[in-house]
Amino acid sequence: MSLTTPYYLIDKSKLLANMEKVARLRELSGAKALLALKCFATWSVFDFMRDYMDGTTSSSLNEVRLGHERFGKETHAYSVAYADYEIDEVVSHADKIIFNSIGQLDRFADKAAGIVRGLRLNPGISSSSFDLADPARPFSRLGEWDVRQVEAVMDRISGFMIHNNCENGDFDLFDRMLGTIEEKFAPLLKKADWVSLGGGIHFTGENYPLEKFAERLKRFSGAFGVQVYLEPGEASITKSTTLEVTVLDTLNNGKHLAIVDSSIEAHMLDLLIYRESAKISPNTGPHRTMVCGKSCLAGDIFGEFNFETELKVGDRLSIQDAAGYTMVKKNWFNGVKMPAIAIRELDGSIRTVREFTYADYEECLS
Repeated sequence: MSLTTPYYLIDKSKLLANMEKVARLRELSGAKALLALKCFATWSVFDFMRDYMDGTTSSSLNEVRLGHERFGKETHAYSVAYADYEIDEVVSHADKIIFNSIGQLDRFADKAAGIVRGLRLNPGISSSSFDLADPARPFSRLGEWDVRQVEAVMDRISGFMIHNNCENGDFDLFDRMLGTIEEKFAPLLKKADWVSLGGGIHFTGENYPLEKFAERLKRFSGAFGVQVYLEPGEASITKSTTLEVTVLDTLNNGKHLAIVDSSIEAHMLDLLIYRESAKISPNTGPHRTMVCGKSCLAGDIFGEFNFETELKVGDRLSIQDAAGYTMVKKNWFNGVKMPAIAIRELDGSIRTVREFTYADYEECLS
């Protein structure tokens, strides 16, 4: 294969490992699993994922339309706020609509009368270690929390979405928080038909107690008589994808530096937002090098890694775990070449599903 870097490479064999865990959890727990499109919306592999999941959940009109048209099955619509001009189209694509507030429910309940309606609840607790991503942060706009106010609108809704797990690989923490939710919202949960517990639960991770997790979900479902939904984003696609890059230049400014033909601000924005390092495997050897992006942003740095040999111009690197919140956030900062998207099939063959050109850059502007 001669595809020019940079490109995202989705490995179906690694994606399959996650999908099999999703399917196993569905079987053991009775919960349904919806792909969170805010994390991963590369529809070229939806036909592959469709057999293992129940549908999609969205955060906008564009996402709910993509889920309906490209994934099919159940399509849940959620948004922090819907505009008047988009609500009719949102409803036309969705099986369920989840309103963020009672105000939005009051405004659009009649428009959504033909589909299942729900409301987001905010339990006031979360697993997030980042204030930026904490849905339960002080003065949060994400969901309702007053039981009495929600009780007053139960005649217009049949279920709830509660998203308070963020990168949570700790089952005991999940268990404790769910216990708090059960205690705080019991009067509401007893009147519901369905409850989505959102995403952010890393149940496809290594050594995660999948059976205990399934049993806890089943117990929650039975206690309140509800259909449980999960919205795995990162859990669906973790470790399935790499960002393939090439070294363009090397220099030493007190440290060994290597500049590659990609950029964290343009291609892996979450690394910049959360000040995290990329992952390169095996990350061993005597030659420690800072891998840098090619944009003009001074902090455009993938991280520092160890290599067996000194990096030189033309060397290829694979940035690991590059599926979640990458392709959905990629941008044209500095006009840096947009990574193509390729898929490694189960038989090992690689096919390119999308390449981006100057025309794409030009047409996204005015």
